[in-house]
Amino acid sequence: MSALMELKNIKGGKQENTDNKVALVFLAPWIIGLLAITMIPLIASLVLSFTNYRLTSRRTEFLGIENYARMFADDRMWQSIKVTLTYVLVSTPFQLALALGIAVLLNQGMKGLPFYRSVFYLPSLMGSSVAIALLWTRIFGAQGLVSTILAKLGIIESPDYSWMGDTRTALITIMILHVWTFGSPMIIFLAGLRQIPSMYYEAASVDGAGKWIQFWRITMPLLSPIIFFNLILQIIGAFQSFTQAYIVSGGTGGPVDSTLFYSLYIYETGFVNKLEMGYASAMAWFLVVIITIFTAANFYLSKYWVFYDD
Repeated sequence: MSALMELKNIKGGKQENTDNKVALVFLAPWIIGLLAITMIPLIASLVLSFTNYRLTSRRTEFLGIENYARMFADDRMWQSIKVTLTYVLVSTPFQLALALGIAVLLNQGMKGLPFYRSVFYLPSLMGSSVAIALLWTRIFGAQGLVSTILAKLGIIESPDYSWMGDTRTALITIMILHVWTFGSPMIIFLAGLRQIPSMYYEAASVDGAGKWIQFWRITMPLLSPIIFFNLILQIIGAFQSFTQAYIVSGGTGGPVDSTLFYSLYIYETGFVNKLEMGYASAMAWFLVVIITIFTAANFYLSKYWVFYDD
């Protein structure tokens, strides 16, 4: 009997080793991609952030924390942080509010839900694309759709006015583009809404609670983990926004640096102006620190407003 058990253990061990090898084969493309596309460039950029490495120079010197100290005296960098923070703190709440509102409407059992869900989700697939950014220049640029309509209504004097060429409105047009791409968080909100048990709403209706009270006392608390999840994702994505500002401003962050996103300034520093890849790498790691701080702050504050029913 003991010999039979030992034989079974040996066969089981061989089968387990075979399964592990098969699993590694299937995981190999992901592991190679993680190392080659993410981890190695990540470590390389950290090393370069302590040097004066330039794409056009063969000589590289170790500078220590000089690149990081240089950032605090860089006025354009602080302008880019100001623009990016304004963009994140203003457009993200509006985007999530619109996504939640549309999700609540779609959750009312309306006909053709798959069609409307697809239509509203479509802008999210193209929101960061060059094509949509170019379309936005045709809508808010000189002789664009918005200026033409407002000129005919007599609200503005001429359709030649460019909303993207005015320092007061250039960033707002990009914010509108970001809010318009609400499809991705909307789908997540809709999935969360459909998981809330209907018995809560039935009990509230019996007690005389109206739709508004049900929304604030039932929907919002039970949906708060989904709101928190979307908030984290959208803030991280907004901090890394690049394509919209690059196309709208022609890659300059203009007019007068009013659309100079932090990621766009990193691109200018590393690939356009002086090709200072070392300094650009330092700024990229500073962005990592900023995103980490915002994420950690959200996790800390979540204990005051995120409700888990378990």
